[in-house]
Amino acid sequence: QVQLVESGGGSVQAGGSLRLSCVSTGFSDTANCMTWFRQAPGQEREGIASSVLEGRRSFYADSVKGRFTISRDNTKNAIHLQMNSLKPEDSAMYYCAASSGFCWGENSLSPTLYEYWGQGTQVTVSS
Repeated sequence: QVQLVESGGGSVQAGGSLRLSCVSTGFSDTANCMTWFRQAPGQEREGIASSVLEGRRSFYADSVKGRFTISRDNTKNAIHLQMNSLKPEDSAMYYCAASSGFCWGENSLSPTLYEYWGQGTQVTVSS
């Protein structure tokens, strides 16, 4: 059974930093696509950063480009999200998702692509 567990959320002031982690277990092989999503109350779930194993590429939403960095540790089937220069509008529940299927580019940030999801970790940024 595949499980994803996020950690590292919390409260921070604007301009601050947080590092999220997601560890996956139960995959028979390393998941090809591992991605961070976020969802604020009343808003749609937004893909913000993906790590694609095939091609060794990462993709970012414009809203976080230049501020957030995704990294992957294949030995632990884990991904991390370093979030710098945080803004109040970054406040949301952050979710980790994984898929063994094909993903690339903007496609990799679409929530419909992913069959495995974590429970989420809350990030709150105060002004």
